[in-house]
Amino acid sequence: MGTAIRSQIVKIGNSQGIRIPKILLEQSGIHTEIEIEVQGNQLIIRTAPQLRVGWDAAFAAMAEEQDDVLLDKLNTTNWDQSEWEW
Repeated sequence: MGTAIRSQIVKIGNSQGIRIPKILLEQSGIHTEIEIEVQGNQLIIRTAPQLRVGWDAAFAAMAEEQDDVLLDKLNTTNWDQSEWEW
């Protein structure tokens, strides 16, 4: 475990927050979005996972393999046939 630094809870509008010293942020690698979790009497702060990372490459590979077709049948209605403009 690293060095502990004491800080205080501060009022931020109608909420409360903490100031995280720059050195702790640098050591943790946290830059922008975070997740906060409660474990017992502790708050766990970690970098939020980046969602959909690599999806562009996966979709491109699917298109190359012609594996990007719809799996569900299209269930069209009369409205789809007569009213909808494609």
